[in-house]
Amino acid sequence: MNYFPRVNVLGVGVHAINMQQSVSYLIEAALRRQKGYVCVTGVHGVMEAQNDARFRDILNRSLLTTPDGMPTVWVGKTAGHAAMGRVFGPDLMLNLCDASITRGLKHFLFGGAPSVAEELKRNLQHRFRGLQIVGTYTPPFRALNTDEQSQLAEQVKTAQPDFFWVGLSTPKQERFMAEYLPKLDTTVMLGVGAAFDLHTGRMKDSPDWIKSAGLQWGHRLLQDPQRLWKRYLVNNPKFIAAITAQLLGIRRYSLPTHTEPISNVA
Repeated sequence: MNYFPRVNVLGVGVHAINMQQSVSYLIEAALRRQKGYVCVTGVHGVMEAQNDARFRDILNRSLLTTPDGMPTVWVGKTAGHAAMGRVFGPDLMLNLCDASITRGLKHFLFGGAPSVAEELKRNLQHRFRGLQIVGTYTPPFRALNTDEQSQLAEQVKTAQPDFFWVGLSTPKQERFMAEYLPKLDTTVMLGVGAAFDLHTGRMKDSPDWIKSAGLQWGHRLLQDPQRLWKRYLVNNPKFIAAITAQLLGIRRYSLPTHTEPISNVA
């Protein structure tokens, strides 16, 4: 059972949690075979959820929805959760890989362009000696067809990973996890998007001071302006206006009373 409260961020329940708590909780969840998926959610995910009730429901029925960006952390601290801290997807991957070794827990990598998942596997196993990565799968840039679904299910059944990492970007990866968690023989699925490119050197990470200042979006925008300009230059101002209205009580957003993970809901 998840005992971490959710902070209401424009109707998205982001867990009041930090990195150390996230890693400990997910290791325990894997060891007790508690199926669920993890959404690493910042401003982009919150804003995508404003016009997509199904996506918002996916975020609100997660095992964990972690504060990926500093704005969600600041909202949580304003609500009184002083220990809440940023849980950035690529950092969560490194911390969880490290912590899983002594427990004998296994990992599977799903996502990325051709050869990226295999390269990520090599990099992680070089960095963390003894890390068990028991499979990789590079999906096509479309929904899996019936044969591909069967192939993936059989590969995962054979490997039986404890952690299934999904690198498809938001909101595609969250929708994938909600659909496939009940279909695959794995325990915890985690959508980490940029982690695949970051840990294979295809994208540069931001300095810590930029992350702490909540300016990582600008660093990413400079690296890929054609793809990301709308995400940041349109969504960020909308988020600031909306969250200001929420904090001032001008507009109210509700969270669902029941947030049982989708995999357990008929």
